Amino acid sequence: MPICWLISEADTHKPIRLPHHQTVVLGRGPETTIKDKKCSRQQVELKAECNKGYVKVKQLGLNPTSVDSAVVGKDNEVKMKAGQQLHIVNQLYPYTVQFKEDPTGDHGGTKRPREPSSEDPESRREEPSVKAAKQTQKVSVSVSHGEATNTSESFGHWSQGLKTSMQDPKMQVYKDEKVVVIKDKYPKARYHWLVLPWQTISSLKALSEEHCDLVKHMQQVADQMVQQCPDASSLRFRTGYHAIPSMSHVHLHVISQDFDSPCLKNKKHWNSFTTDYFMESRDVIQMLETNGRVNVKEGTSELLKLPLRCHMCRKDIPTIPALKEHLKSHFPR
Repeated sequence: MPICWLISEADTHKPIRLPHHQTVVLGRGPETTIKDKKCSRQQVELKAECNKGYVKVKQLGLNPTSVDSAVVGKDNEVKMKAGQQLHIVNQLYPYTVQFKEDPTGDHGGTKRPREPSSEDPESRREEPSVKAAKQTQKVSVSVSHGEATNTSESFGHWSQGLKTSMQDPKMQVYKDEKVVVIKDKYPKARYHWLVLPWQTISSLKALSEEHCDLVKHMQQVADQMVQQCPDASSLRFRTGYHAIPSMSHVHLHVISQDFDSPCLKNKKHWNSFTTDYFMESRDVIQMLETNGRVNVKEGTSELLKLPLRCHMCRKDIPTIPALKEHLKSHFPR
């Protein structure tokens, strides 16, 4: 029977073992290193069904726990599978689960799982379906980036939405043998594209030195997108990655800095693009060339809670509506 591990996406502590059919209660405390007082000490109850490949997630605390951005709700229970993302409270402190076969047959061990990589069997199993979809270009778009199911019995594959969108010809604006560029379904600016590799790579943490050429090519394509933009002369662009993305599958954001979009709705959206939570593409390339891996600093998720501040003049702004009005002075239509 597989062993289940709860993995901190921010890598703030070692994986937590979730024994088969045993209840594990987590929240604020030394085990998770969470110090946020909005997180209850008994925030979430987890019970692994190792033989079925999912974990039951029950919210115990008052503030919202979510799976793939769908709020669980106090005393409600949902199922979470590998590839989905659990936020312990208020869309913060992201975790995933891994199911690893125990080669010893000893289900009581506490051996730490190896970090996921692009060479994991889980990734290799997905590649044939991706290739098949690429050849046919006929994939039904059943899940959108921001939609979440209302039924607690559904697995809700919202985090996998990019894998569907990248196959949709209506979403594609450019493709070659290595990458595809799609329009972000919920753009946070006038121009917002995503550059995705055809190769299955789950996250920044799965990147290694062997991916350097691919990541450089992604940047080259991003530069081409900016060059062909009709407003390139009047708008500034940035290209980069979210340090802890909510969507599975590595994707490079190409985004204009006007942030003029009705889809930009809250502090988390704003800070994810205007703080160090947004990792510049060239910095990621340099990390891979120098260290052979991408390092995400401890506490990065806390950046999403910073006060609103204009990225142009650094003025503090109290609310999102006020910020949007202020931005008009920097980016008139």
